[in-house]
Amino acid sequence: MTLASRLLGPASKYDQTLPYTYEARVSVIEWDDAYNSYFSDTICGLVKYLREKNIRPNQVTLFEIYQNHEEPLETGYCLDSRDLWLSKPDLCESLKEHYKGHIQDGHCSFEDRDPVPCGP
Repeated sequence: MTLASRLLGPASKYDQTLPYTYEARVSVIEWDDAYNSYFSDTICGLVKYLREKNIRPNQVTLFEIYQNHEEPLETGYCLDSRDLWLSKPDLCESLKEHYKGHIQDGHCSFEDRDPVPCGP
C-alpha cells in the first residue's frame, strides 16, 4: 500500500457511479421503526456478516450510500432461490448486471476496499 493510497483511501471510493459504502438496517422490534445499522465498504462483506450472524433477510433493508444520497438496494440481488444470503462467487454473479462493467471476468471494482463491516 502506497502512502497516497493510505491517505486518500481506495480509488474506487472516488468513482461516483459506485456507492461509497453500504448499510444494512436491521429491525430491532418488529412493530417499531427502531433498527441497528451495519456498514461495510463492500456489499459482499456486509452480506457475509449478516449470514454469519444469522440475521434473516426479512429483518434487513439494504442501502447503497453514495456521496450525496442513499438508495435502497433490492435484497433479492443478495439471496438464493430459498431466500438465504448468497456467498461469493454466486453473490458476485448476481450483482454483475446491477454493477455493469464493475464486476466481470474475475475482476471487481471493489477489490481495493476493506470488506470488514462495523455496526452497533
